[in-house]
Amino acid sequence: MINLKLNDNQYPNNGINHIRKVTRAILLNENNEVCLLKVYGNDIFGLRDYYETPGGGVDENETYEEALVRELDEEVGVKSNIIMFLGEVVDYYNLINRKNINRYYLCKIDSQTKIHHESSGDDLIQSINFYPLEAAIKLYEKMSDFGVSFLVKQRELPILKEYKRMVEAKLLQI
Repeated sequence: MINLKLNDNQYPNNGINHIRKVTRAILLNENNEVCLLKVYGNDIFGLRDYYETPGGGVDENETYEEALVRELDEEVGVKSNIIMFLGEVVDYYNLINRKNINRYYLCKIDSQTKIHHESSGDDLIQSINFYPLEAAIKLYEKMSDFGVSFLVKQRELPILKEYKRMVEAKLLQI
């Protein structure tokens, strides 16, 4: 299980004034391919052009697991089953004075629903793609080592590699 604490060395640190609880999925389709969202846009972080696992913020009075099921329905248009907890990554976005507590889960798609984006961050989702695990890892390895792309990469690449380790060690029955 992953348990990481990562610092933001991309933007000046002016202190943290809020904490965001985030839930994310290594979401698998029927072929055990990994869902990655292609994120593209321009905002306070500059140009965003990277991949990210689906997920999002945990609302008040909502568990991480409840939020994940909701987020996967909104962002990807699927009902899913949570298979297991993979780990936690605490990271920081200095530019917006935020500490994130990210919990990652392995999930499998159960059925299709309809995508219905609810947050402004969802507007940055350019496409929803499924990749074999090794291809997904390679996409992350090729992501920029600068700006918000790097912050996402350093947070998510260890999770994908841990999932790969578990698959190769036959620790999962999916």
